Parts: sequence; structure tokens; C-alpha cells
Amino acid sequence: MALIVQKYGGTSVGSTDRIKNVAKRVAKWKAQGHDLIVVPSAMSGETNRLIALAKDISATPSPRELDVIASTGEQVTIGLLAMALQEEGLQAKSYTGAQVKVLTDSSHTKARILQIDDERIRADLAQGYVVVVAGFQGVDGDGNITTLGRGGSDTSAVALAAALKADECQIYTDVDGVYTTDPRVVPEARKLDTITFEEMLEMASLGSKVLQIRSVEFAGKYKVKLRVLSSFQDEGEGTLITVEEDKNMEQAIISGIAFSRDEAKLTVLGVPDRPGIAYQILGPIADANIDVDMIIQNVGRDGTTDFSFTVNRNEHNRALAVLNSVQEHIGAREILGDAKICKVSAVGVGMRSHPGIASQMFRTLAEEGINIQMISTSEIKISVVIDEKYLELAVRVLHRTFGLDQAA
Repeated sequence: MALIVQKYGGTSVGSTDRIKNVAKRVAKWKAQGHDLIVVPSAMSGETNRLIALAKDISATPSPRELDVIASTGEQVTIGLLAMALQEEGLQAKSYTGAQVKVLTDSSHTKARILQIDDERIRADLAQGYVVVVAGFQGVDGDGNITTLGRGGSDTSAVALAAALKADECQIYTDVDGVYTTDPRVVPEARKLDTITFEEMLEMASLGSKVLQIRSVEFAGKYKVKLRVLSSFQDEGEGTLITVEEDKNMEQAIISGIAFSRDEAKLTVLGVPDRPGIAYQILGPIADANIDVDMIIQNVGRDGTTDFSFTVNRNEHNRALAVLNSVQEHIGAREILGDAKICKVSAVGVGMRSHPGIASQMFRTLAEEGINIQMISTSEIKISVVIDEKYLELAVRVLHRTFGLDQAA
């Protein structure tokens, strides 16, 4: 008998029929003697609908009130799922994040979990209940409802698994595991049986939408055994995300090709090449709470230099406005913005012991006539910024070049 936390995404609980199917799946696990905590998301599209209602009232809704509204989507799902489980003959109880309680900081719409009170859950489990806990939400020290940001139900599930020392945290979604790249772009993409936390963290941060990056960080930190499975298939082991790379993984130099379309580039031309200029450019960007990703500063010439960096495409216009407002102060000749770029990345722990991966990647792109605008590397990833129109071509040729279409 094991203690298992199961998380079901919005598409998995997108209708009452699908909620009933989830209840049947949970009942099968319960029949095997396992203790179960189930963390569902809001029904697909519901959170967007709730936020749209708020924005019909106010163009800039209060973050506190937005959390009050957005959190109700999960509250509906947990009630429906508990009822469906009861119809399957199981004892089941539902709890909101405040009832558990999931204690967070006070950063509304993007709160972080501080602590989970597991006493009530453990008591219910001991009495044979299936415990259904709302994902995506918690409560701060003053009793205010908080939410964890998009994809926060993944983090809720992993945090519960860590707090209760669960044997496994299973993330059920509309795909049957983690793939070498998006199968919609490369039909030959393969499902990975295992992937390391390091690789999954890079994949999540670089554009893979399978898991929320914070949930992977949490799982890695607390050594939570994490598995990605399909809620629409009964068979299959999914993908196991491991702490250590196994013996066979050394053979795989690259585990996957990740990509992100949500990129924009800002370039500051002709700024004085002096100490502190990077801070003078990026300081105001940070003050505007805009996250910066890749950064390049050219070698100084004639006392000036050019400085480029990338941001999320949604922040492009705001970042451009910030730079235009400080252009005179920093002495820049010109400010340019480009929202038609993308980022493509090769990820794999194997590249630590295999030199020449970067040159192989660059040669492959050059042979296809794809110009690289920016480059960023780490121990286990190489990322390039290219023109958005070449995204699918770049992903396909790199996937083939690194043998990811071949059976392991």
C-alpha cells in the first residue's frame, strides 16, 4: 500500500463526464489498497472565464479580489469530484486551500507556499477517505485567499506530496508523458521513459508546457517522485522524473528540443561603453517587474557598445516604453524592438561529457540558412534566438540531427 498524490489538469476534468472518469480511475487505485489525495484544477477554460468577468468590471482589477474570484474554479471541481467519488462507493471529502490549510505568502496572483497543515488530511486518510484538495490556491497569514499563478495546481500537488512524504506524485494531463519535443511540430517525437529533474527543469523553463516550472523545482528540492501520465489512457507508465540520471541515460547526449514562441528582443544601440551601463539599462526594467532572459553586450568600439536582451512577448511593449523613457539618460543612439523571434533549445545531461554539441547545433542551423541572433548556454542546455518563421524547421532538423527520432 502506498500514499499517492494525483493531480488532474483542466482538460482531465473539463466536463462532468470527464470528472466521472477521473472518479473511476481513482476508485481503481483505491481498490488496490492505496491511500489517495487528489488535486484537481478548475475545469478547462473556467479560470479564463472568471478573469474575463473581473476585467469586464475593472481594467486593472485588485489582485486580492482577483484571487477571490479565480480560486472559485477549483472549488467547483473539488465538490463535483468528491460527489463523483461518493457515487463510486468511496468515502471522499473535499477541501479548499484555506481549509487544509495551505499557508502562502501574500503575493496575490503569484503566491508561494510556505507551509501545509497535514493534520486533517492524515486523519481522513486513516479513516479510509479519499481526500480531494483544491489546487492553485492557499491562504496567507491574514486569512486572505491567494493563488499560485498559472499551472499552480502542479505545485499544489507536489507540495502536498512533499508535506505528507507521499510515495509518488502523479500528474495526469492530456499527454501520456514527456516527449523529446512537441509531437505537433515533430510527429516522430518519442515519449521519454525517464528524465532527470535538471533536464525537466530546463525543458519547463524553455517552453515545454507539460509541467509548471515551480512544481519541478519543488519536486527536485524535496526529492518527490514525480510521474507524468495521461488521464485519457489506462495503460502506460508515463514518464518518471528522477533525481539521478540512470546508467542508460549516459548514452543519450540530448534528451529533448524545447522551444518558446513567447519571446521578444530589445536592442539598445550606441550606449557609452562604461562601467555600470548594463545596470542603467536593466535597472529600470527590473523596477518595472519585467523578467529578462538572454543578454548580449557587444565589444565596445569608438567608446560605445550595443546591448540586447529578451523578455516575454507580453512584456515587449512595456519594456520598449521603459527603455524609451530612459534613452536620453543612458545616452543611447537608438532603441529597437523585435517581437518576431523565438527561442529553440537543446537539453541533455549527456552534453556534460560530450564536447562539440554546440558546433553540431550551429552547423545544422547554418546548413538550413537559419541565422542565430543570440546564444545562451549552461551545463546541460544550449539556447539560440532565431527568426520566428524558422521555428518549426529548426526544431525538426535539430530533433533529427541529435537522433531523437530513433528508438532508445
